[in-house]
Amino acid sequence: MESKPIVDVIIPAFNEENSVGNVVKDIPKELVREIIVVNNNSTDDTAVNATNAGATVLTEPNMGYGNACLKGMQHVANKEIKPTIIVFLDADYSDYPEEMVDVIKPIIHQNMDMVIGSRALGNLEKGAMTPQQIFGNWLANFLLKLFYGVKYTDLGPFRAIKYSSLVALGMKDKTYGWTVEMQVKAVKQKMKTCEVPVNYRVRIGHSKVSGTVKGTIGAGYKIITTIFKYL
Repeated sequence: MESKPIVDVIIPAFNEENSVGNVVKDIPKELVREIIVVNNNSTDDTAVNATNAGATVLTEPNMGYGNACLKGMQHVANKEIKPTIIVFLDADYSDYPEEMVDVIKPIIHQNMDMVIGSRALGNLEKGAMTPQQIFGNWLANFLLKLFYGVKYTDLGPFRAIKYSSLVALGMKDKTYGWTVEMQVKAVKQKMKTCEVPVNYRVRIGHSKVSGTVKGTIGAGYKIITTIFKYL
């Protein structure tokens, strides 16, 4: 793993025309083979702007964060040469894509299976996360520690995982439970995981999840039920 890994990036995107180009442009190109933006039924110019920024754009008409991630994985699985590492990143420009080098480093140098970019350990810009997001994140991580004996500080979407480990997890969730499903299954399969600090800023545009009551409740319910599902 000390040799140069093959890194592919998967970015789910729903109506992120004002931010997705910035995300793609800020990804360190010397690190990655392909940047895959999965256009998740957007009604704006998300696909056009992602293409113009240099990304491969896929279309996933079935709404859901997990659906978009699974579409990206399907694309990667069809490659003749598989990647060493997959990085997942949001399209809203709240993360700092240039920090990808820090997120993949423990996989390369410490043989970790998965690395979570933790917003809780990094610098969180004021207003970047709503109070309900912060509480929900705390509650989910408390339950993970209580029932699975693992200490995470975040369910952050900015993460890296060995491709072979990702395949072994058999990911299934199609909506908001994607990140916690990955972390729960990694624990159950006794994979080596760690967290690294990442910084987090106020996103561009309006959140479709935490920005609405329905979205917040739906995401919270799905995350909690996913935690109990794999007990």
